[in-house]
Amino acid sequence: MIISARDVVKLYRDGEQELRALDGVSLDIEQGDFVAIMGASGSGKSTMMNLIGGLDAPTSGTLIIDGRDVSQLPPDELAQLRNRTLGFVFQQFNLLPRTPAIRQVMLPLLYAHPRPPDMEAEARRRLEQVGLGERLNHLPSQLSGGQQQRVAIARALVNQPKILLADEPTGALDSRTSQEIMHVFSELNRKQGITIVLVTHETDIAEWARRRIVFRDGRIISDEQQVPRIVEAAQ
Repeated sequence: MIISARDVVKLYRDGEQELRALDGVSLDIEQGDFVAIMGASGSGKSTMMNLIGGLDAPTSGTLIIDGRDVSQLPPDELAQLRNRTLGFVFQQFNLLPRTPAIRQVMLPLLYAHPRPPDMEAEARRRLEQVGLGERLNHLPSQLSGGQQQRVAIARALVNQPKILLADEPTGALDSRTSQEIMHVFSELNRKQGITIVLVTHETDIAEWARRRIVFRDGRIISDEQQVPRIVEAAQ
């Protein structure tokens, strides 16, 4: 298992009040899986994503990512895990406004150890992989919303992560562009074997995954395999 959680609890405190964001969550995700995590606001889905991404630590329980207990890692090793094992894609593209696409994608390589011998070639390869080989030197203002998200995906891929975490990646896009972006994710999962964990509140987006996990009140209420939309379309 590339992700394994056992009895994970996450508490937040506000003065004397205690919020149990996660209430004893256990789950396993295999290498190469494509999982959609769903649930209403406050259900715990985003908290679970933050824990998997090493952006927060569980209050109790065990969370193993690629063989390492993230709750036990010192900050420098946790940063290395995030940089080498995890790629992040968010609803907001988080691109630098005056930086061309190829430089945006190169940024994570500046923190890689060791760095690739030709960072620009690696960034170009990733942009070509998401269909932006002709947009290498375009600024964000010269790109559509879908193209900007493709740059963000290429940036997330440049360090060759085993796991791609996507938090509402289509939330800022129209329906047609959303489907195009989900096709990119599907191809990365099917052809590259990248494990994808996607948080979404949209049913049609979750349909692209091969497994759907639903949270409510900090617990998993359903966990089901499904036939992903791309397979249905091919048939």
